[in-house]
Amino acid sequence: MKLWCRIPFVCCCGAEKCQDIEALKSGNKVDVSATSDISYTPPDGGFKAWSTVLGASLVAFTTFGFSNGYGAFSDFYNAEYLTNFSPTLISMIGALQVFMLYIFAGVAGAVFDAVGPRYLIPSSGVIVVVSLFLLSFTQPQKIYQQFLCQSVLFSIGATFGFFPAIALMSHWFKMKMPYAVGCLVSGASLGGIIFPIMLNTLIPRIGFGWTIRAIAFISLLCYLVAVLTIYPRRPTKPLPRFTQLLDFQGFKDPCYLFLALGCWFAVFSIWNPFFYVGLSAKMANPGSPLNEYYLAILCATSIVGRVSPGLIAFRVGRFNLLWISTFLSATLIFALWYTSFSEVNLVTFVVLYGIAAGPFFTLIPPCVASISPIEKVGARLGSIYAFMASACLAGTPIGGMFIRTRTEANFKHLILFSGLMAFVGAAFLFAARMLRDRRVFAIV
Repeated sequence: MKLWCRIPFVCCCGAEKCQDIEALKSGNKVDVSATSDISYTPPDGGFKAWSTVLGASLVAFTTFGFSNGYGAFSDFYNAEYLTNFSPTLISMIGALQVFMLYIFAGVAGAVFDAVGPRYLIPSSGVIVVVSLFLLSFTQPQKIYQQFLCQSVLFSIGATFGFFPAIALMSHWFKMKMPYAVGCLVSGASLGGIIFPIMLNTLIPRIGFGWTIRAIAFISLLCYLVAVLTIYPRRPTKPLPRFTQLLDFQGFKDPCYLFLALGCWFAVFSIWNPFFYVGLSAKMANPGSPLNEYYLAILCATSIVGRVSPGLIAFRVGRFNLLWISTFLSATLIFALWYTSFSEVNLVTFVVLYGIAAGPFFTLIPPCVASISPIEKVGARLGSIYAFMASACLAGTPIGGMFIRTRTEANFKHLILFSGLMAFVGAAFLFAARMLRDRRVFAIV
Protein backbone atom coordinates (compact mmCIF):
# COMPACT_ATOMS: atom_id res chain seq x y z
CA MET A 1 0.00 0.00 0.00
CA LYS A 2 1.30 3.46 -0.94
CA LEU A 3 1.80 5.79 2.06
CA TRP A 4 2.35 9.54 1.88
CA CYS A 5 5.08 11.11 3.99
CA ARG A 6 3.61 12.78 7.09
CA ILE A 7 6.52 15.23 7.42
CA PRO A 8 6.02 18.55 5.54
CA PHE A 9 8.48 19.03 2.72
CA VAL A 10 10.91 21.86 3.42
CA CYS A 11 14.16 21.90 1.47
CA CYS A 12 16.47 24.84 0.95
CA CYS A 13 18.05 23.36 -2.15
CA GLY A 14 14.73 22.59 -3.84
CA ALA A 15 15.79 19.04 -4.80
CA GLU A 16 13.20 16.36 -4.72
CA LYS A 17 15.71 13.85 -3.36
CA CYS A 18 15.67 15.61 0.02
CA GLN A 19 11.98 14.83 0.26
CA ASP A 20 12.73 11.18 -0.32
CA ILE A 21 15.41 11.16 2.40
CA GLU A 22 13.14 12.75 4.99
CA ALA A 23 10.41 10.28 4.13
CA LEU A 24 12.74 7.35 4.53
CA LYS A 25 14.00 8.68 7.87
CA SER A 26 10.44 8.75 9.14
CA GLY A 27 9.95 5.15 8.14
CA ASN A 28 7.44 5.91 5.40
CA LYS A 29 7.49 4.91 1.76
CA VAL A 30 8.06 7.47 -0.95
CA ASP A 31 5.39 8.30 -3.51
CA VAL A 32 7.47 7.49 -6.56
CA SER A 33 4.99 8.90 -9.06
CA ALA A 34 4.94 12.26 -7.29
CA THR A 35 8.72 12.56 -7.13
CA SER A 36 8.95 11.40 -10.73
CA ASP A 37 6.66 14.21 -11.86
CA ILE A 38 8.84 16.72 -10.02
CA SER A 39 12.06 15.35 -11.50
CA TYR A 40 10.75 15.81 -15.04
CA THR A 41 9.63 19.41 -14.53
CA PRO A 42 11.07 21.51 -17.40
CA PRO A 43 14.22 23.25 -16.11
CA ASP A 44 13.73 26.27 -18.43
CA GLY A 45 17.44 26.37 -19.22
CA GLY A 46 20.78 24.68 -18.73
CA PHE A 47 23.35 23.17 -21.08
CA LYS A 48 21.28 20.16 -22.15
CA ALA A 49 18.19 22.30 -22.75
CA TRP A 50 19.94 24.79 -25.03
CA SER A 51 21.96 22.03 -26.68
CA THR A 52 18.63 20.39 -27.56
CA VAL A 53 17.40 23.70 -28.99
CA LEU A 54 20.49 23.78 -31.23
CA GLY A 55 19.93 20.24 -32.48
CA ALA A 56 16.20 20.76 -32.95
CA SER A 57 16.84 23.98 -34.88
CA LEU A 58 19.16 22.09 -37.25
CA VAL A 59 16.42 19.52 -37.81
CA ALA A 60 13.96 22.36 -38.54
CA PHE A 61 16.50 23.94 -40.91
CA THR A 62 16.77 20.71 -42.89
CA THR A 63 13.08 19.79 -42.93
CA PHE A 64 10.70 22.74 -42.75
CA GLY A 65 13.44 25.04 -44.06
CA PHE A 66 13.57 22.96 -47.23
CA SER A 67 9.78 23.25 -47.51
CA ASN A 68 9.96 27.02 -46.93
CA GLY A 69 12.26 27.28 -49.92
CA TYR A 70 9.85 25.58 -52.32
CA GLY A 71 9.14 28.92 -54.01
CA ALA A 72 12.59 28.71 -55.62
CA PHE A 73 11.86 25.16 -56.79
CA SER A 74 8.54 26.39 -58.18
CA ASP A 75 10.24 29.14 -60.17
CA PHE A 76 12.81 26.69 -61.57
CA TYR A 77 10.24 24.02 -62.37
CA ASN A 78 7.96 26.53 -64.13
CA ALA A 79 10.80 28.11 -66.11
CA GLU A 80 12.92 25.10 -67.11
CA TYR A 81 12.40 21.68 -65.55
CA LEU A 82 8.64 21.01 -65.76
CA THR A 83 7.51 23.39 -68.50
CA ASN A 84 4.97 20.89 -69.84
CA PHE A 85 2.84 21.26 -66.71
CA SER A 86 0.63 24.05 -65.36
CA PRO A 87 1.62 26.27 -62.42
CA THR A 88 -1.27 24.75 -60.46
CA LEU A 89 0.06 21.21 -60.81
CA ILE A 90 3.62 22.33 -60.04
CA SER A 91 2.43 24.15 -56.93
CA MET A 92 0.84 20.87 -55.82
CA ILE A 93 4.33 19.47 -55.23
CA GLY A 94 4.94 22.03 -52.50
CA ALA A 95 1.35 21.96 -51.26
CA LEU A 96 1.39 18.17 -50.86
CA GLN A 97 4.72 18.48 -49.07
CA VAL A 98 3.25 20.81 -46.42
CA PHE A 99 0.00 18.80 -46.30
CA MET A 100 1.83 15.60 -45.39
CA LEU A 101 3.92 17.43 -42.80
CA TYR A 102 0.73 18.58 -41.08
CA ILE A 103 -1.48 15.53 -41.54
CA PHE A 104 1.05 13.20 -39.89
CA ALA A 105 1.83 15.60 -37.04
CA GLY A 106 -0.34 13.72 -34.55
CA VAL A 107 1.12 10.35 -35.51
CA ALA A 108 4.65 11.73 -35.26
CA GLY A 109 3.96 13.05 -31.76
CA ALA A 110 2.62 9.71 -30.53
CA VAL A 111 5.52 7.77 -32.05
CA PHE A 112 7.92 10.26 -30.48
CA ASP A 113 6.35 9.68 -27.05
CA ALA A 114 6.74 5.92 -27.51
CA VAL A 115 10.20 5.82 -29.10
CA GLY A 116 11.92 9.04 -28.04
CA PRO A 117 14.39 11.18 -30.00
CA ARG A 118 17.30 8.77 -29.68
CA TYR A 119 15.95 6.55 -32.46
CA LEU A 120 13.40 8.78 -34.15
CA ILE A 121 15.74 11.66 -35.11
CA PRO A 122 18.34 9.39 -36.81
CA SER A 123 15.56 7.51 -38.63
CA SER A 124 14.11 10.80 -39.85
CA GLY A 125 17.56 11.86 -41.05
CA VAL A 126 18.07 8.69 -43.06
CA ILE A 127 14.74 9.11 -44.86
CA VAL A 128 15.29 12.83 -45.54
CA VAL A 129 18.80 12.37 -46.92
CA VAL A 130 17.82 9.37 -49.07
CA SER A 131 14.84 11.28 -50.50
CA LEU A 132 17.09 14.21 -51.46
CA PHE A 133 19.59 11.96 -53.18
CA LEU A 134 16.73 10.33 -55.09
CA LEU A 135 15.39 13.79 -56.01
CA SER A 136 18.79 14.66 -57.48
CA PHE A 137 18.34 11.84 -60.04
CA THR A 138 14.83 12.84 -61.17
CA GLN A 139 14.39 13.70 -64.84
CA PRO A 140 12.93 16.81 -66.53
CA GLN A 141 9.24 16.62 -67.49
CA LYS A 142 8.75 13.58 -65.21
CA ILE A 143 6.66 15.31 -62.56
CA TYR A 144 5.60 12.07 -60.87
CA GLN A 145 9.22 11.64 -59.79
CA GLN A 146 9.20 15.02 -58.01
CA PHE A 147 5.92 14.10 -56.34
CA LEU A 148 7.28 10.78 -55.07
CA CYS A 149 10.67 12.05 -53.85
CA GLN A 150 9.97 15.64 -52.80
CA SER A 151 6.32 15.52 -51.73
CA VAL A 152 5.93 12.02 -50.30
CA LEU A 153 9.21 10.44 -49.18
CA PHE A 154 10.87 13.65 -47.99
CA SER A 155 7.74 14.73 -46.10
CA ILE A 156 7.44 11.40 -44.28
CA GLY A 157 11.00 11.72 -43.05
CA ALA A 158 10.64 15.43 -42.24
CA THR A 159 7.44 14.91 -40.24
CA PHE A 160 9.10 12.46 -37.87
CA GLY A 161 11.93 14.91 -37.31
CA PHE A 162 10.34 18.36 -37.21
CA PHE A 163 7.31 17.76 -34.95
CA PRO A 164 9.22 15.67 -32.38
CA ALA A 165 11.76 18.51 -32.32
CA ILE A 166 8.94 20.90 -31.41
CA ALA A 167 7.62 18.47 -28.79
CA LEU A 168 11.05 18.37 -27.15
CA MET A 169 10.78 22.07 -26.37
CA SER A 170 7.93 21.39 -23.91
CA HIS A 171 10.13 18.82 -22.14
CA TRP A 172 12.90 21.33 -21.48
CA PHE A 173 11.06 24.67 -21.25
CA LYS A 174 7.94 26.15 -19.66
CA MET A 175 8.08 29.92 -19.27
CA LYS A 176 10.67 30.19 -22.05
CA MET A 177 8.86 27.79 -24.39
CA PRO A 178 7.70 30.50 -26.90
CA TYR A 179 11.30 31.69 -27.15
CA ALA A 180 12.66 28.15 -27.59
CA VAL A 181 10.04 27.37 -30.26
CA GLY A 182 10.89 30.70 -31.90
CA CYS A 183 14.55 29.70 -32.12
CA LEU A 184 13.54 26.35 -33.63
CA VAL A 185 11.26 27.78 -36.31
CA SER A 186 13.91 30.41 -37.07
CA GLY A 187 16.03 27.48 -38.17
CA ALA A 188 13.30 26.74 -40.69
CA SER A 189 13.43 30.36 -41.86
CA LEU A 190 17.19 30.13 -42.24
CA GLY A 191 16.67 27.13 -44.50
CA GLY A 192 14.22 29.22 -46.51
CA ILE A 193 17.04 31.74 -47.04
CA ILE A 194 19.95 29.44 -47.83
CA PHE A 195 18.30 26.78 -49.99
CA PRO A 196 16.76 29.21 -52.54
CA ILE A 197 20.09 31.05 -52.85
CA MET A 198 21.85 27.72 -53.39
CA LEU A 199 19.36 26.73 -56.09
CA ASN A 200 19.60 30.05 -57.95
CA THR A 201 23.40 30.17 -57.70
CA LEU A 202 24.45 26.57 -58.22
CA ILE A 203 21.99 25.22 -60.80
CA PRO A 204 23.42 27.36 -63.66
CA ARG A 205 26.94 26.22 -62.68
CA ILE A 206 26.71 22.55 -61.71
CA GLY A 207 23.19 21.56 -62.70
CA PHE A 208 20.09 20.52 -60.81
CA GLY A 209 21.34 17.07 -59.78
CA TRP A 210 24.56 18.16 -58.06
CA THR A 211 22.84 21.13 -56.46
CA ILE A 212 20.36 18.81 -54.75
CA ARG A 213 23.20 16.48 -53.75
CA ALA A 214 24.96 19.43 -52.11
CA ILE A 215 21.75 20.11 -50.14
CA ALA A 216 21.64 16.42 -49.21
CA PHE A 217 25.19 16.53 -47.80
CA ILE A 218 24.34 19.66 -45.78
CA SER A 219 21.24 17.88 -44.45
CA LEU A 220 23.34 14.87 -43.50
CA LEU A 221 25.75 17.08 -41.56
CA CYS A 222 22.89 18.86 -39.78
CA TYR A 223 21.34 15.57 -38.69
CA LEU A 224 24.68 14.23 -37.45
CA VAL A 225 25.09 17.30 -35.24
CA ALA A 226 21.44 17.03 -34.12
CA VAL A 227 21.89 13.40 -33.05
CA LEU A 228 24.86 14.46 -30.89
CA THR A 229 23.24 17.53 -29.32
CA ILE A 230 19.60 16.50 -28.71
CA TYR A 231 18.99 15.09 -25.23
CA PRO A 232 15.87 13.17 -24.17
CA ARG A 233 14.35 14.20 -20.84
CA ARG A 234 11.17 12.23 -20.20
CA PRO A 235 10.83 8.43 -20.33
CA THR A 236 8.99 6.83 -23.20
CA LYS A 237 5.46 5.50 -22.83
CA PRO A 238 3.43 2.88 -24.72
CA LEU A 239 2.18 3.76 -28.16
CA PRO A 240 -1.52 4.67 -27.85
CA ARG A 241 -4.27 3.15 -29.91
CA PHE A 242 -4.80 4.73 -33.31
CA THR A 243 -8.06 6.31 -32.14
CA GLN A 244 -6.14 8.11 -29.39
CA LEU A 245 -3.52 9.71 -31.63
CA LEU A 246 -5.74 12.75 -32.18
CA ASP A 247 -8.18 14.40 -29.79
CA PHE A 248 -11.13 15.80 -31.70
CA GLN A 249 -13.00 16.34 -28.43
CA GLY A 250 -11.16 19.63 -28.31
CA PHE A 251 -13.46 20.97 -31.02
CA LYS A 252 -16.28 20.98 -28.44
CA ASP A 253 -14.41 23.82 -26.73
CA PRO A 254 -15.52 27.03 -28.56
CA CYS A 255 -12.13 28.70 -28.01
CA TYR A 256 -10.28 25.74 -29.52
CA LEU A 257 -12.79 25.53 -32.38
CA PHE A 258 -12.42 29.19 -33.34
CA LEU A 259 -8.63 28.94 -32.99
CA ALA A 260 -8.65 25.97 -35.39
CA LEU A 261 -10.92 27.78 -37.88
CA GLY A 262 -8.75 30.89 -37.74
CA CYS A 263 -5.60 28.86 -38.37
CA TRP A 264 -7.31 27.02 -41.23
CA PHE A 265 -8.26 30.20 -43.09
CA ALA A 266 -4.93 31.87 -42.32
CA VAL A 267 -2.81 28.95 -43.55
CA PHE A 268 -5.02 28.80 -46.65
CA SER A 269 -3.38 32.06 -47.73
CA ILE A 270 -0.23 32.53 -45.70
CA TRP A 271 1.91 30.34 -47.98
CA ASN A 272 0.91 32.12 -51.20
CA PRO A 273 3.48 34.93 -50.90
CA PHE A 274 6.18 32.31 -50.22
CA PHE A 275 5.20 30.45 -53.40
CA TYR A 276 4.26 33.26 -55.78
CA VAL A 277 5.95 36.57 -54.92
CA GLY A 278 8.97 35.56 -57.02
CA LEU A 279 6.77 34.69 -60.01
CA SER A 280 4.92 38.00 -59.72
CA ALA A 281 8.27 39.82 -59.74
CA LYS A 282 9.43 37.95 -62.84
CA MET A 283 6.16 38.77 -64.58
CA ALA A 284 6.36 42.48 -63.79
CA ASN A 285 10.13 43.04 -63.86
CA PRO A 286 11.72 40.45 -66.17
CA GLY A 287 15.49 40.36 -66.00
CA SER A 288 15.73 42.16 -62.65
CA PRO A 289 18.61 40.83 -60.49
CA LEU A 290 16.32 41.05 -57.44
CA ASN A 291 13.91 38.44 -58.78
CA GLU A 292 15.94 35.53 -57.40
CA TYR A 293 16.12 36.94 -53.86
CA TYR A 294 12.59 37.93 -52.85
CA LEU A 295 11.94 34.57 -51.20
CA ALA A 296 15.27 34.68 -49.36
CA ILE A 297 14.49 38.19 -48.08
CA LEU A 298 11.02 37.05 -47.00
CA CYS A 299 12.42 34.11 -45.05
CA ALA A 300 15.18 36.26 -43.54
CA THR A 301 12.77 38.82 -42.11
CA SER A 302 10.43 36.09 -40.92
CA ILE A 303 13.17 35.09 -38.46
CA VAL A 304 12.42 38.33 -36.62
CA GLY A 305 8.71 37.48 -36.66
CA ARG A 306 9.29 33.95 -35.42
CA VAL A 307 11.70 34.80 -32.58
CA SER A 308 9.99 37.99 -31.34
CA PRO A 309 6.91 36.21 -29.86
CA GLY A 310 9.19 34.55 -27.32
CA LEU A 311 10.36 37.98 -26.20
CA ILE A 312 7.05 39.85 -26.13
CA ALA A 313 4.26 37.25 -25.89
CA PHE A 314 4.31 37.32 -22.07
CA ARG A 315 3.75 41.09 -22.20
CA VAL A 316 1.19 41.19 -25.03
CA GLY A 317 -0.41 37.76 -24.79
CA ARG A 318 -0.22 34.76 -27.13
CA PHE A 319 -3.73 35.04 -28.53
CA ASN A 320 -3.45 38.82 -28.87
CA LEU A 321 -0.22 38.54 -30.84
CA LEU A 322 -1.58 35.74 -33.04
CA TRP A 323 -4.68 37.56 -34.27
CA ILE A 324 -2.94 40.94 -34.61
CA SER A 325 -0.06 39.49 -36.66
CA THR A 326 -2.51 37.68 -38.96
CA PHE A 327 -4.53 40.87 -39.40
CA LEU A 328 -1.35 42.81 -40.25
CA SER A 329 -0.34 40.12 -42.77
CA ALA A 330 -3.68 40.49 -44.56
CA THR A 331 -3.36 44.28 -44.52
CA LEU A 332 0.12 44.14 -46.06
CA ILE A 333 -1.08 41.82 -48.83
CA PHE A 334 -3.62 44.44 -49.89
CA ALA A 335 -1.62 47.57 -49.12
CA LEU A 336 1.66 46.59 -50.81
CA TRP A 337 1.50 43.43 -52.93
CA TYR A 338 -1.86 44.25 -54.51
CA THR A 339 -1.17 47.93 -55.24
CA SER A 340 2.07 47.67 -57.24
CA PHE A 341 4.65 45.21 -58.57
CA SER A 342 7.50 47.72 -58.63
CA GLU A 343 10.77 46.55 -57.11
CA VAL A 344 10.56 49.03 -54.22
CA ASN A 345 7.03 47.89 -53.40
CA LEU A 346 7.88 44.20 -53.57
CA VAL A 347 10.99 44.55 -51.41
CA THR A 348 9.02 46.54 -48.82
CA PHE A 349 6.27 43.93 -48.91
CA VAL A 350 8.50 40.88 -48.38
CA VAL A 351 10.41 42.60 -45.56
CA LEU A 352 7.27 43.61 -43.65
CA TYR A 353 5.26 40.49 -44.49
CA GLY A 354 8.01 38.23 -43.17
CA ILE A 355 7.96 40.04 -39.84
CA ALA A 356 4.15 40.10 -39.64
CA ALA A 357 3.53 36.49 -40.71
CA GLY A 358 6.34 34.96 -38.62
CA PRO A 359 4.42 34.85 -35.29
CA PHE A 360 1.73 32.65 -36.86
CA PHE A 361 4.16 29.74 -37.16
CA THR A 362 5.51 30.19 -33.62
CA LEU A 363 2.36 30.81 -31.59
CA ILE A 364 0.10 27.90 -32.54
CA PRO A 365 1.73 25.38 -30.13
CA PRO A 366 1.76 27.76 -27.12
CA CYS A 367 -1.85 28.83 -27.78
CA VAL A 368 -3.06 25.23 -28.00
CA ALA A 369 -1.10 24.32 -24.86
CA SER A 370 -2.65 27.19 -22.90
CA ILE A 371 -6.24 25.95 -23.46
CA SER A 372 -5.68 22.18 -23.28
CA PRO A 373 -5.28 19.72 -20.39
CA ILE A 374 -1.58 18.95 -20.01
CA GLU A 375 -2.06 15.25 -20.82
CA LYS A 376 -3.86 16.12 -24.08
CA VAL A 377 -1.60 18.88 -25.43
CA GLY A 378 0.17 16.60 -27.92
CA ALA A 379 -3.04 15.06 -29.25
CA ARG A 380 -4.81 18.41 -29.57
CA LEU A 381 -1.82 19.99 -31.27
CA GLY A 382 -1.77 17.08 -33.70
CA SER A 383 -5.51 17.52 -34.27
CA ILE A 384 -5.22 21.19 -35.13
CA TYR A 385 -2.35 20.56 -37.55
CA ALA A 386 -4.29 17.71 -39.16
CA PHE A 387 -7.28 20.06 -39.49
CA MET A 388 -5.05 22.69 -41.13
CA ALA A 389 -3.59 20.15 -43.55
CA SER A 390 -6.50 20.39 -46.00
CA ALA A 391 -6.00 24.15 -46.26
CA CYS A 392 -2.28 23.62 -46.93
CA LEU A 393 -3.14 21.18 -49.70
CA ALA A 394 -5.76 23.42 -51.33
CA GLY A 395 -4.47 26.96 -50.75
CA THR A 396 -1.51 27.30 -53.09
CA PRO A 397 -2.95 25.14 -55.94
CA ILE A 398 -6.12 27.25 -55.92
CA GLY A 399 -3.87 30.29 -55.97
CA GLY A 400 -2.06 28.81 -58.96
CA MET A 401 -5.36 28.51 -60.86
CA PHE A 402 -5.61 32.31 -60.92
CA ILE A 403 -2.30 32.64 -62.79
CA ARG A 404 -2.57 30.05 -65.55
CA THR A 405 -1.82 33.03 -67.75
CA ARG A 406 0.73 35.21 -65.99
CA THR A 407 -0.65 38.70 -66.32
CA GLU A 408 -0.83 41.53 -63.80
CA ALA A 409 -4.63 41.24 -63.64
CA ASN A 410 -4.47 37.51 -62.86
CA PHE A 411 -1.86 38.00 -60.16
CA LYS A 412 -4.11 40.61 -58.57
CA HIS A 413 -6.92 38.05 -58.45
CA LEU A 414 -4.54 35.70 -56.64
CA ILE A 415 -3.54 38.45 -54.19
CA LEU A 416 -7.16 39.44 -53.58
CA PHE A 417 -8.05 35.84 -52.78
CA SER A 418 -5.06 35.54 -50.39
CA GLY A 419 -5.83 38.77 -48.56
CA LEU A 420 -9.51 37.97 -48.06
CA MET A 421 -8.77 34.52 -46.65
CA ALA A 422 -6.21 36.02 -44.26
CA PHE A 423 -8.76 38.59 -43.04
CA VAL A 424 -11.29 35.83 -42.38
CA GLY A 425 -8.64 33.91 -40.46
CA ALA A 426 -7.82 36.99 -38.38
CA ALA A 427 -11.53 37.42 -37.56
CA PHE A 428 -11.82 33.84 -36.25
CA LEU A 429 -8.60 34.22 -34.26
CA PHE A 430 -9.94 37.41 -32.70
CA ALA A 431 -13.12 35.53 -31.77
CA ALA A 432 -11.01 32.82 -30.10
CA ARG A 433 -9.14 35.50 -28.18
CA MET A 434 -12.40 37.07 -26.95
CA LEU A 435 -13.72 33.68 -25.89
CA ARG A 436 -10.54 33.21 -23.90
CA ASP A 437 -11.06 36.52 -22.07
CA ARG A 438 -13.75 39.08 -22.87
CA ARG A 439 -11.74 41.95 -21.42
CA VAL A 440 -10.48 43.94 -24.42
CA PHE A 441 -7.07 44.79 -22.96
CA ALA A 442 -6.43 41.50 -21.16
CA ILE A 443 -3.10 39.78 -21.76
CA VAL A 444 -4.08 36.37 -23.12
